[in-house]
Amino acid sequence: MAATPLVCPACGTGGALSERFCSRCGFPLIHAPGKAGSARREDAASARARKVHPPYAEGEPVRVATAQNQPEAELVQGLLLEAGVPSLVRRSGGFDVPDFLAAGPRDVLVPRGGEHTARDVLGMQATASGPPASRTPAPPWVRALALCLAVLVIALVASGVIAAILGL
Repeated sequence: MAATPLVCPACGTGGALSERFCSRCGFPLIHAPGKAGSARREDAASARARKVHPPYAEGEPVRVATAQNQPEAELVQGLLLEAGVPSLVRRSGGFDVPDFLAAGPRDVLVPRGGEHTARDVLGMQATASGPPASRTPAPPWVRALALCLAVLVIALVASGVIAAILGL
Protein backbone atom coordinates (compact mmCIF):
# COMPACT_ATOMS: atom_id res chain seq x y z
CA MET A 1 0.00 0.00 0.00
CA ALA A 2 1.43 3.35 -1.00
CA ALA A 3 1.86 6.01 1.66
CA THR A 4 -0.65 8.83 1.49
CA PRO A 5 0.71 12.37 1.23
CA LEU A 6 0.27 14.80 4.09
CA VAL A 7 -1.42 18.19 3.79
CA CYS A 8 -2.08 21.11 6.10
CA PRO A 9 -5.82 21.45 6.79
CA ALA A 10 -5.41 25.20 7.41
CA CYS A 11 -3.44 26.42 4.40
CA GLY A 12 -3.34 23.38 2.08
CA THR A 13 0.47 23.16 1.94
CA GLY A 14 1.80 19.65 1.37
CA GLY A 15 4.35 17.97 3.56
CA ALA A 16 6.65 14.97 3.61
CA LEU A 17 5.75 11.86 5.62
CA SER A 18 8.59 12.61 8.04
CA GLU A 19 7.12 16.02 8.99
CA ARG A 20 4.51 16.55 11.72
CA PHE A 21 3.69 20.25 11.40
CA CYS A 22 3.18 22.62 8.48
CA SER A 23 6.30 24.65 7.71
CA ARG A 24 4.16 27.66 6.72
CA CYS A 25 1.56 27.96 9.51
CA GLY A 26 2.59 25.39 12.15
CA PHE A 27 -0.69 23.41 12.01
CA PRO A 28 -0.47 19.60 12.41
CA LEU A 29 -0.33 17.81 9.03
CA ILE A 30 -3.00 15.23 8.20
CA HIS A 31 -3.36 12.59 5.50
CA ALA A 32 -4.80 13.96 2.28
CA PRO A 33 -8.58 13.44 2.19
CA GLY A 34 -10.03 10.96 -0.31
CA LYS A 35 -7.12 8.52 -0.17
CA ALA A 36 -7.24 4.86 0.81
CA GLY A 37 -7.98 4.06 4.44
CA SER A 38 -10.76 4.63 6.86
CA ALA A 39 -12.06 8.17 6.54
CA ARG A 40 -13.71 7.91 9.94
CA ARG A 41 -10.43 6.92 11.58
CA GLU A 42 -8.54 9.68 9.79
CA ASP A 43 -11.19 12.19 10.80
CA ALA A 44 -10.93 11.25 14.49
CA ALA A 45 -7.14 11.29 14.38
CA SER A 46 -6.98 14.57 12.48
CA ALA A 47 -9.52 16.18 14.83
CA ARG A 48 -7.37 15.14 17.80
CA ALA A 49 -4.18 16.33 16.09
CA ARG A 50 -5.72 19.73 15.31
CA LYS A 51 -6.23 20.39 19.01
CA VAL A 52 -2.50 20.12 19.83
CA HIS A 53 -0.58 23.41 19.84
CA PRO A 54 2.91 22.83 18.36
CA PRO A 55 4.86 24.68 21.10
CA TYR A 56 3.26 22.43 23.74
CA ALA A 57 4.57 19.31 21.96
CA GLU A 58 8.27 20.09 22.43
CA GLY A 59 10.66 18.69 25.02
CA GLU A 60 11.07 15.59 27.12
CA PRO A 61 8.10 14.13 29.04
CA VAL A 62 7.42 15.53 32.51
CA ARG A 63 4.97 14.09 35.09
CA VAL A 64 2.29 16.64 35.92
CA ALA A 65 -0.36 14.50 37.61
CA THR A 66 -1.10 11.11 39.10
CA ALA A 67 -4.48 9.45 38.63
CA GLN A 68 -5.92 6.65 40.76
CA ASN A 69 -6.94 4.50 37.75
CA GLN A 70 -7.12 4.42 33.94
CA PRO A 71 -10.51 6.20 33.55
CA GLU A 72 -9.39 9.06 35.77
CA ALA A 73 -6.16 9.36 33.77
CA GLU A 74 -8.14 9.49 30.52
CA LEU A 75 -10.30 12.28 31.98
CA VAL A 76 -7.16 14.27 32.78
CA GLN A 77 -5.87 13.58 29.24
CA GLY A 78 -9.12 14.95 27.79
CA LEU A 79 -8.85 18.13 29.86
CA LEU A 80 -5.27 18.64 28.72
CA LEU A 81 -6.12 17.98 25.06
CA GLU A 82 -8.88 20.60 25.15
CA ALA A 83 -6.21 23.09 26.24
CA GLY A 84 -3.95 21.99 23.36
CA VAL A 85 -1.48 20.01 25.48
CA PRO A 86 -0.65 16.47 24.30
CA SER A 87 -0.25 13.90 27.05
CA LEU A 88 0.79 10.32 27.71
CA VAL A 89 -0.46 7.98 30.44
CA ARG A 90 1.68 5.23 31.91
CA ARG A 91 1.35 2.93 34.89
CA SER A 92 3.07 4.18 38.01
CA GLY A 93 6.21 2.35 39.06
CA GLY A 94 5.56 -0.84 40.99
CA PHE A 95 2.01 -1.22 39.66
CA ASP A 96 2.82 -2.70 36.26
CA VAL A 97 0.82 -5.90 36.74
CA PRO A 98 -1.17 -7.01 33.67
CA ASP A 99 -3.76 -8.82 35.82
CA PHE A 100 -5.11 -5.50 37.07
CA LEU A 101 -5.62 -3.97 33.61
CA ALA A 102 -7.28 -0.58 34.26
CA ALA A 103 -6.72 -0.67 38.02
CA GLY A 104 -3.83 1.01 39.77
CA PRO A 105 -2.33 4.47 39.72
CA ARG A 106 -1.23 6.15 36.50
CA ASP A 107 1.24 8.96 35.80
CA VAL A 108 0.15 11.64 33.34
CA LEU A 109 3.11 12.98 31.34
CA VAL A 110 3.26 16.02 29.07
CA PRO A 111 6.12 17.47 26.98
CA ARG A 112 8.22 20.07 28.79
CA GLY A 113 6.83 22.78 26.46
CA GLY A 114 3.30 22.20 27.74
CA GLU A 115 4.13 21.68 31.43
CA HIS A 116 3.19 25.19 32.61
CA THR A 117 -0.11 25.19 30.71
CA ALA A 118 -0.94 21.67 31.94
CA ARG A 119 -0.36 22.69 35.55
CA ASP A 120 -2.57 25.76 35.02
CA VAL A 121 -5.35 23.64 33.51
CA LEU A 122 -5.17 21.12 36.36
CA GLY A 123 -4.88 23.84 39.01
CA MET A 124 -1.56 22.58 40.32
CA GLN A 125 1.46 24.47 41.59
CA ALA A 126 4.68 24.13 39.62
CA THR A 127 7.28 22.09 41.42
CA ALA A 128 10.28 24.00 42.69
CA SER A 129 13.38 23.07 40.72
CA GLY A 130 15.78 24.30 43.38
CA PRO A 131 16.81 22.59 46.60
CA PRO A 132 14.01 21.91 49.08
CA ALA A 133 13.40 24.55 51.70
CA SER A 134 15.21 23.77 54.94
CA ARG A 135 13.04 23.03 57.94
CA THR A 136 13.26 25.15 61.04
CA PRO A 137 15.15 23.41 63.84
CA ALA A 138 13.16 22.02 66.75
CA PRO A 139 13.15 23.99 70.01
CA PRO A 140 15.93 23.05 72.46
CA TRP A 141 13.55 21.36 74.91
CA VAL A 142 12.29 19.01 72.15
CA ARG A 143 15.82 18.03 71.22
CA ALA A 144 16.72 17.45 74.91
CA LEU A 145 13.62 15.26 75.37
CA ALA A 146 14.47 13.23 72.24
CA LEU A 147 18.03 12.73 73.53
CA CYS A 148 16.75 11.56 76.96
CA LEU A 149 14.34 9.11 75.34
CA ALA A 150 17.07 7.73 73.07
CA VAL A 151 19.42 7.21 76.07
CA LEU A 152 16.59 5.51 78.01
CA VAL A 153 15.83 3.13 75.11
CA ILE A 154 19.51 2.24 74.70
CA ALA A 155 19.86 1.63 78.48
CA LEU A 156 16.78 -0.63 78.53
CA VAL A 157 17.98 -2.64 75.54
CA ALA A 158 21.48 -2.97 77.02
CA SER A 159 20.12 -4.10 80.39
CA GLY A 160 17.91 -6.69 78.65
CA VAL A 161 20.86 -8.05 76.68
CA ILE A 162 23.05 -8.22 79.80
CA ALA A 163 20.27 -9.95 81.76
CA ALA A 164 19.86 -12.51 78.97
CA ILE A 165 23.59 -13.20 78.84
CA LEU A 166 23.94 -13.61 82.61
CA GLY A 167 20.74 -15.67 82.80
CA LEU A 168 19.05 -13.47 85.37
